[in-house]
Amino acid sequence: MREQLACDVAVIGGGIMGSATALFLRRRGLAVTLLERDLCGSRSSGVNFGGVRRQGRPVAQLPLAQRSHRLWGRLTELIGTEAEYERSGHFKIARSAADMASLARYAERGNRHGLGLQLIEGRAALHKHFPMGSGQIVGGSLCPEDGQANPRLLSPAFARAAQAAGADVREHAPVQSVEHDGTRFVVQALQHGRALQVRAPALVNCAGAWAAPFAGQWGEPVPLRTSPPAMGVTEPLPFFLRWSLGVEGGGIYCRQVRRGNVVFGGGRGYLLDGLRARSSHAAMLAQLPQLAALLPQLATAHVIRTWSGTEGYLPDDQPVLGASARRAGLFHAFGFAGGGFQLGPGVGDVMAELIAEGRTSTPIDSFSIHRFLQAAA
Repeated sequence: MREQLACDVAVIGGGIMGSATALFLRRRGLAVTLLERDLCGSRSSGVNFGGVRRQGRPVAQLPLAQRSHRLWGRLTELIGTEAEYERSGHFKIARSAADMASLARYAERGNRHGLGLQLIEGRAALHKHFPMGSGQIVGGSLCPEDGQANPRLLSPAFARAAQAAGADVREHAPVQSVEHDGTRFVVQALQHGRALQVRAPALVNCAGAWAAPFAGQWGEPVPLRTSPPAMGVTEPLPFFLRWSLGVEGGGIYCRQVRRGNVVFGGGRGYLLDGLRARSSHAAMLAQLPQLAALLPQLATAHVIRTWSGTEGYLPDDQPVLGASARRAGLFHAFGFAGGGFQLGPGVGDVMAELIAEGRTSTPIDSFSIHRFLQAAA
């Protein structure tokens, strides 16, 4: 027996992008079926670092990040939980005068978009605002309203909220094929071994690191590659770090949660297969001395768990977001290069607006899939 469904929009992928898209489509009155291969939020959306930052993003992403920032402020209203979200502040560390100059240039651009970045420089200012830092730190840039949240709580909550709003959410339902009958997309899936067919005039590709085949079959090949981050968490420590931290130029990052554990990352793990990834000893051994050099409080901390996920990256580290160039009714939202957690609510809102109204008030032209089709021509 095959179950058959019809709806306005079918969404492939139940991470934060797909679940938020489903939620905002329902809030606009459209019938939605969401298909997730595993459990919603169980892949990179649920195992990422949990940083909710706008600071440091490419300038082209800032209007989208700002839209998302406003939605983060309404989490409880939207999804029924705060998911440990707090605007604790994000501090980007400078370790040299060159780093500080780079942060100053970014602050000038970022503040045009309303980030409210504050530069902190000099021994007296650092002692006042960041006394826990080591002497290697010469200054930094603070975004007071950036923050952090628990991805293990937040990502599944978006799927539950979409379901509560009327979306048909199907977990353990891997997509087997997608076709178009001239009028609608026909999606064939299996749910617990039972055949499931979904027909819809619109289809949203939110398949994350596995999105490339769903674009390629419509003549839109993209050079999407996968990369597993290496992350870990310490034992609970006396609370000392109110800000989420990054380092100018890339590298390590960390944050301390309410229970006292310090979550950190910055290296690369390894792929076990197409679905599973692990952190690596080499990455941990490289990260921990760097962390201790910046934060002496971590010099003797015990690491109690490490993990990884599978993230999708495009060559320019920008996502594909928007309508298909080749197939009417097809939309893409993938390739967020490990930085999609903060953008997730905004992406969902933008995609729902684009599908329902044929346009969006947030500029997303920089993320069009056209850029890869032009390069391949």
